[in-house]
Amino acid sequence: MALLRRGLVGEPVRILQEKLGVNADGIFGKDTEAALVSFQNDNGLSADGIAGPDTFTAMGLDELVLLEKPIRGNLVRRLQEGLGIDADGVFGGGTEKAVIAFQEEKGIEATGKAGPETLRFVPGFEVTDAQVEAAVISNETPQVDTGAVEAARANEEPPPSQEHEGLVAHAIHSYENASMNIGKSIWSTVRSLF
Repeated sequence: MALLRRGLVGEPVRILQEKLGVNADGIFGKDTEAALVSFQNDNGLSADGIAGPDTFTAMGLDELVLLEKPIRGNLVRRLQEGLGIDADGVFGGGTEKAVIAFQEEKGIEATGKAGPETLRFVPGFEVTDAQVEAAVISNETPQVDTGAVEAARANEEPPPSQEHEGLVAHAIHSYENASMNIGKSIWSTVRSLF
């Protein structure tokens, strides 16, 4: 999981919420964001309300770490040092090529993205088999919850779901809405998230 932020729903969000001690409904809303900012402030991290690799590591959620373009930070620097390349802390094209070469050398899928399966072989990382297995289980890609995004714009919490079925129905509805907007440019879709 590269980044978790307000407006996303899914299993990785639920795992984050459990660690933060907030209602683990799998919907990244205002309360999750506030708890995350508090955690980041308390742990000397960039308090932006976005959970990325450095935050996941500080929380002990190594199974959610995924280093890829354009992520930057201390974990990227450690990866670059472990690969023996220029360690500027920015995951760019050169880092991606180095990761692909490393993955090919180790006989694992060469994606150019460094998650727990790759990081367990990189010097300077101590990733266990249990963390790799947990990463596979929690590797679900979070979906954009358009209701949560609209609520975030209005600075309010989205209405809580009644049951898991309600979450599934909402996710299907969000997917259908997203499918109707395929003709829009990627840029307009990205801008609509913020």
